[in-house]
Amino acid sequence: MYDVKSPKAEEFISHQEILDTLAYAEENKENRELLDAILAKAATFKGLNHREAAVLLECPLPEYKEKLYALAKEIKKAIYGDRIVLFAPLYLSNYCINGCVYCPYHSKNRDIKRKKLTQNQIREEVIALEAMGHKRIVIESGEDPLNNPLEYILESIKTIYGIKNKNGEIRRVNVNIAACSVEDYKKLHEAGIGTYTLFQETYNKENYEALHPTGPKSDYAYHTEAMDRAMQGGIDDVGIGVLYGLEHYKYDFVGLLMHAEHLEAVFGVGPHTISVPRICPADDIDVDDFSNAVPDDIFEKIVALIRVSTPYTGMIMSTRESQSMRERGLALGISQISGGSRTSVGGYKEEEKPEDNSAQFDRSDTRTLDEIVDWLLDLGYVPSFCTACYRAGRTGDRFMALAKSGQIHNCCQPNALMTLNEYIMDYGDEKTKAHGAKVIEEQLENIKNDLVKDKAKAYIAQMKDGERDFRF
Repeated sequence: MYDVKSPKAEEFISHQEILDTLAYAEENKENRELLDAILAKAATFKGLNHREAAVLLECPLPEYKEKLYALAKEIKKAIYGDRIVLFAPLYLSNYCINGCVYCPYHSKNRDIKRKKLTQNQIREEVIALEAMGHKRIVIESGEDPLNNPLEYILESIKTIYGIKNKNGEIRRVNVNIAACSVEDYKKLHEAGIGTYTLFQETYNKENYEALHPTGPKSDYAYHTEAMDRAMQGGIDDVGIGVLYGLEHYKYDFVGLLMHAEHLEAVFGVGPHTISVPRICPADDIDVDDFSNAVPDDIFEKIVALIRVSTPYTGMIMSTRESQSMRERGLALGISQISGGSRTSVGGYKEEEKPEDNSAQFDRSDTRTLDEIVDWLLDLGYVPSFCTACYRAGRTGDRFMALAKSGQIHNCCQPNALMTLNEYIMDYGDEKTKAHGAKVIEEQLENIKNDLVKDKAKAYIAQMKDGERDFRF
């Protein structure tokens, strides 16, 4: 039975509904009247449901792909403007008791070096991240109640927020850890986290259980229902995603949108972010072992479809992807990317030696943060280190209401420019400083509200006197 409002995973992610949707998409993939109607609906910026999006995904007609891509670009530009949010992952521990067959952290891997950062080591990592210019991080950890209990995560969050080095500080800590109870989510909320992220990996229950043969993560329902518990625990902003390549992409694409629809139906707000990782090489993991690899052209179409289906949701692409793929993704809907990332435990203060490998996956984009900032500027984007909405309480339905009305521009555009100005003043090389200053000057003139524009200019002028952290 399919019930979008059901609290049960197998009902709001109904296997039969996904199969029926895929059959419906196959039947209608060249139905031009229906395709035109779906694109017309998407052009209202109200999003698409999983069946409508599946028809566009299945459609082989080149002209509709072109229309889809043009619409994705239009929606991205209208809602997010030129802003691209930057962040970095911070791996705290790779101790894990799960048996996930696609992850090198799995408990049977005897080759990977197990590490867990002490609070002092976390302090050193954060200082290194702040010295790069980062203001927003996501903490990552394997699931191990003995080595990585929730108390360790909470202590680590407190440590991170408490570190101020020169003009550096981490203003938003997002969290990507294993599924928790409602009570534990309440504790994370009280600790002041930003977004809670948990990837489903795959929505196919049978395949999910085969990929997770042992450990607490093997419980499909408990894992899939985690976002409900997170929201019940007071966390407004949640992030979802699948690991493309574990299951056939069509199945997981439909499941992902069904999950977003469920959260919207039950809590009045969908996911704050959707990530689009693809499986890639890692210690003890050979991607050739997985037969569902997603080619680049299909991957681009998935990005565009998520953008038009969930227009107000942030979309994230990590350093798993190459520079060229990330550039294409940015044009089609990606609004957040990581920069200068390390996927090892303790890799920021000092990069790991090959024999000490503790990384979760190999990076395809290994550029420094400053190289990425300058690249984004070259492409015409505004690199943003903004964390204002989270700290001003503009989360959950409050954020979505502002985004859907278009009013969020009055906050996001000046905040992006002010945080970019902080970055170029404190961390950019001479090229980035000059490039960034020119972009800031040009973009300030694009702010339509004169009061906001004048105030942003005044704040930026005050930064020359050493003041920081202005925000709308």
